[in-house]
Amino acid sequence: MYLAKDDPAVPAELAAARGCGLSATLLTVGPSGPFWFTDAAFEAVKANIDKWQAIIAAYPDALTLVRTGEDLVRAHREQRLGTIFGFQGAEPLGEDLERIPMFRARGVRVVQLTHNRRNLVGDGAMEPGNAGLSNFGHQVVERLNAEKIVVDLAHGSQRTMREGILASKAPPLISHTGCRALSDLPRNTPDAELRLLADRGGVAGIIFWPYLRTDTQPMAIDLIRHIEHAVNVCGEDHVGVGSDTSVAPVLRDAAFERDNRAAIADMVEQGIFEPGRPADLYMFIPDLNRVDRYEAIAAMLAARGHSDARIGKILGGNFARVMTGIWG
Repeated sequence: MYLAKDDPAVPAELAAARGCGLSATLLTVGPSGPFWFTDAAFEAVKANIDKWQAIIAAYPDALTLVRTGEDLVRAHREQRLGTIFGFQGAEPLGEDLERIPMFRARGVRVVQLTHNRRNLVGDGAMEPGNAGLSNFGHQVVERLNAEKIVVDLAHGSQRTMREGILASKAPPLISHTGCRALSDLPRNTPDAELRLLADRGGVAGIIFWPYLRTDTQPMAIDLIRHIEHAVNVCGEDHVGVGSDTSVAPVLRDAAFERDNRAAIADMVEQGIFEPGRPADLYMFIPDLNRVDRYEAIAAMLAARGHSDARIGKILGGNFARVMTGIWG
């Protein structure tokens, strides 16, 4: 909900937050995409955290900040959307491990080590070198564990994911990914790393992005196939949904369609998506572009023979278990 308080779209966003069925969502407050190690960038992250704390405070009946496992339980009980602050890349840390407890005090509870590119911690998924964790990266993981912050390996190169899983003393996440066995793309996770993640107690969340296919637009059935493959590889206790999309449905008006085509063209140019994809590719699943998308996913899984207990784990229970175990 990146909206000013008096924006006329706010009521619809709040209604989506109340009606989506989610108890909590992971919100990126620090870097995603190009981001450098400047003082200005560091200050921008702190300002963004302050902005989101103010937004949450402005809508106390709909939103709540999640810092502990009890906050997750309370959000569910009170039917408010819990907001979990996280980073998509360790760049805001610079070279200063003492920023980890500082950001924890500001509410950050999940730190993704890399985004697509290389940083001081390790290689992202789009780096051809696949260099894995640096020495500093190992120190970061150790300090995140000590500060009870969840380690997230999404967007990592294969080696970064593997070495991060092995380095973390607490169960890590790969919060939003797909299965490389079904869609052989760098942003997806190979079976070997999925199994290792499960062995260490972690959870992989299946993304809604076009990484679920290598050709056309992914649809709901593609999401289900990736969930089922991950369950077969990891077991039902280690799979979740990590949509990497907004809570509210996307309004597909003419302006959105124009801007979306430009965004997809830019991502193809960057190498994020391969050439030959449809020009109108969407970074969400069209037949799940609805407020009750999680109910729809549950219904599809149930129709394919998955038990209510398994569906509950996939639709949040597994993530809640890991997060509560780390945060307390």
